[in-house]
Amino acid sequence: MDSNYFTERDENNILKIREIRKELPAFCGEFFRGIEPYTTPLTRLGYARDIKLFFDFLVSETQEFYQVPILQINAEDLNKITSTHLEMFMEYISLYKINGKTYKNGENARCRKLSSIRSLFKYFYKKDVLKSNVAAKLETPKIHEKQIIRLEGDEVSKVLDLAETGQDMTKMQQGFHKHTQARDYAMLSLFLGTGIRISECVGLDINDFDFKQNAFKVTRKGGNKVILYFNDEVSDALQNYILERNKIKPQKGSENALFLSLQNKRISVRAVEKLVKKYSKIVNPLKKITPHKLRSTFGTNLYRETNDIYVVADVLGHKDVNTTRKHYAAISDDIRRNAAQKVKFR
Repeated sequence: MDSNYFTERDENNILKIREIRKELPAFCGEFFRGIEPYTTPLTRLGYARDIKLFFDFLVSETQEFYQVPILQINAEDLNKITSTHLEMFMEYISLYKINGKTYKNGENARCRKLSSIRSLFKYFYKKDVLKSNVAAKLETPKIHEKQIIRLEGDEVSKVLDLAETGQDMTKMQQGFHKHTQARDYAMLSLFLGTGIRISECVGLDINDFDFKQNAFKVTRKGGNKVILYFNDEVSDALQNYILERNKIKPQKGSENALFLSLQNKRISVRAVEKLVKKYSKIVNPLKKITPHKLRSTFGTNLYRETNDIYVVADVLGHKDVNTTRKHYAAISDDIRRNAAQKVKFR
């Protein structure tokens, strides 16, 4: 694990949670302490933001709580909240303003926020503070399946060729590219060759790699460490980059980081997102490719090679194989196509 990357990330999230809790009713502190053993700081931070939004809604949009100071609300007051209030909240968060800024939430974001509120109500219902759990009765918004975007085989080759050569870039892009070519090519190869998450990529250290085994250690969601493997192409790209990386003097705190920014600091999630967007947009301007879409590309390609969805789920770190089936292009389609060939009339 990164010498301090994941630890510092968790610590920063805990501090952010504490700042938000200062604006929440006191009883919310009990909730966050109660769920701490089985949730990550990132998950709790999401809950904190969603719950803060919920209380802001109650005191600004409902008759029962209108202009009541949030800090004066107590746990028993949750019994005043009805399913109608929750339905109003779900409608409200589709489009709302805070400090003059407009926010929108699609189906997935609304479901996540409902999940946060449900967790709060479930906790205090189990504690016998609530007479009933009205949040559990609310229907989950229907999520419509979206077209899964990924890179096709020829596009994968073009992205890697672009990262390797810099052709088709503008002069300004080529100016940066000569300083980042080895890094960008290694990073894109690693994404496309292993399907790791962006947080896993950013948190990598040089000493996480064993090139004799073509293996590396990643820290998955929840802090679990696993060993993943890569092919010789990825190995060559990484070792070539590390030769360049070893010539750089990193800034303090980033001495062990694998991927560095131009400022010689551990590269950020946002910088990786921009990097992937830059290369993919040149190859195909019509596709909005993100690091997660590169993960989808790997997952789909791995399924087509193995024809085993459980292998794909294991490599990608999915606890539920349905997650794999839902998010990786062509897997369900290929399953149906193969099934059709099993039925014979004669």
